[in-house]
Amino acid sequence: MKNGENYNNSRRNFLKIITTSLLAIPLLEACKEKVVTLLIRLSGTNHILGHRLRVKNFPKPSKEITVPYLIIGGGISGLSAARQLTKKGITDFLMVELEDHLGGNSSNGENQYSKYPLGAHYLPLPNLEDKALLQFLEEEKIILGYDSKGFPKFDETQLTLAPEERLFYRNNWQEGVVPKEGNTAAEDQEFVRFFKVMDGFRQQKDKKGKYWFTIPLAESSQNKEVKALDTLTMQQWFENQNFTAKPLYNYIDYCCKDDFGLGIAYVSAYAGIHYFAARKQNASEEHQDSVLTWPEGNSRLANHLKKYVKGKSLKNHLVFEIENDTHKAVAKVFDNETKTTIAITAKKIILATPQFVNQYLLKDRKDLASHFHYTPWLLATLVVSDINDNGSFPLCWDNVIYGSKGLGYVYDQHQSLQQLQDKKVITYYYSFSSADLKKTRREMYKKTKEYWKQMVFDDLKIAHPNIESQTESIEVHLLGHGMISPVPNFIFSDAKKEAAKPIANTLFFAHSDVSGISIFEEAFHQGINAVNTMLDATTLDS
Repeated sequence: MKNGENYNNSRRNFLKIITTSLLAIPLLEACKEKVVTLLIRLSGTNHILGHRLRVKNFPKPSKEITVPYLIIGGGISGLSAARQLTKKGITDFLMVELEDHLGGNSSNGENQYSKYPLGAHYLPLPNLEDKALLQFLEEEKIILGYDSKGFPKFDETQLTLAPEERLFYRNNWQEGVVPKEGNTAAEDQEFVRFFKVMDGFRQQKDKKGKYWFTIPLAESSQNKEVKALDTLTMQQWFENQNFTAKPLYNYIDYCCKDDFGLGIAYVSAYAGIHYFAARKQNASEEHQDSVLTWPEGNSRLANHLKKYVKGKSLKNHLVFEIENDTHKAVAKVFDNETKTTIAITAKKIILATPQFVNQYLLKDRKDLASHFHYTPWLLATLVVSDINDNGSFPLCWDNVIYGSKGLGYVYDQHQSLQQLQDKKVITYYYSFSSADLKKTRREMYKKTKEYWKQMVFDDLKIAHPNIESQTESIEVHLLGHGMISPVPNFIFSDAKKEAAKPIANTLFFAHSDVSGISIFEEAFHQGINAVNTMLDATTLDS
């Protein structure tokens, strides 16, 4: 969800040291003579409207629309598809979106002090080989040009400002998120060995010259040896390599939850290694360890893409059924504002929707969807009067607490040039990693607002004992299906391949879940690939 931790920075710092219903409910309670307002948002998909897909108690169509191309879903993959259509000279298309906004997991909120993310909050510097993403960043003035050696010149104001990250470990804050100060010599040596193995995986190629691990995942090697890693959990791989150090185990667990929602015990070893090995950090000599980030997180990137659907999107519209043949497709769409149904006929439809939605839109899709696992997430944005730190290392952009239940918090105003803030705004992340995600999801929605408030406070109190009295407001954002989580035997599975296949040359699929990894880069490429596949099919039809 946080779209990957800055692995190289952590590795560098470590080695350097050891080698030298949308629901808003106000809750007023006395908290040391302060008023805490608790806002709970149950979202990700419109929690109430989305669940109507199961019963489909919608009215019959009272209106018809015909368009050449229809995009269902306004997340990054759908927006990327709109951009690619436009670049191909096609502007006669329509997008429909369940929510009242576009962006999906790359959305944001805003209060009087700052914007803040409601999902993914940064983008690691792309691989130099990823020309499509580099072009997009150049178009949006995130890349300002290229130097004499061919390296991109990134806009300094959009690169993470220092200090970037810290870890609360052994009752003190330290630079970086790798546990280091206070480890035993044996624990330090396991970190050294682990990073050396990951460096080997980062450079590993097959006989065809393909990286074992890269982004997009579709460009990675398909050889038997690398695919075998997908049959294990990351924990099994950890144990098979004779790693035993608890700080290393907890660090890898944090990293797996960070990108995949699931921890080391549940996520595929292929995915766990992908986290460290797929990003080559070769797009910059000067800023190899930096990431791109904004107060609103990856909503900034979504906003760049939204211009391609200006005047072409219907929000608060739920697609609940699709009928198709080889010549056209008809989507039945419920308008949640007028409470009427529209029949939209298109020659081609791009479904930029996850499989847990597609199973209700298409016939005979439920068995296929059952192979896709989605981890719930919680985000909590707090407005605090101050953050009293135990330790000397200052507040950073990313702040991780060793031994906590969550993944730490980001300081949302970190990129602001106005470093003196009246109030500080932080966003806390928590993934519901478990063996039974459906059960976890059901139980998640049964918890009270008081429960979530206290859970967040109790977790943050490990590093900030006075956080509750310092908090002026807290907004909790729940995502029931936060992200695709690659369990073993999924990345290279027949189910994943089948879910990506076009149907009758009229339905095409674009979502990060058909890549298997929920990161911005994958969603971006899924949109491009779906359009290219669709247009190739259109050429064949003609």
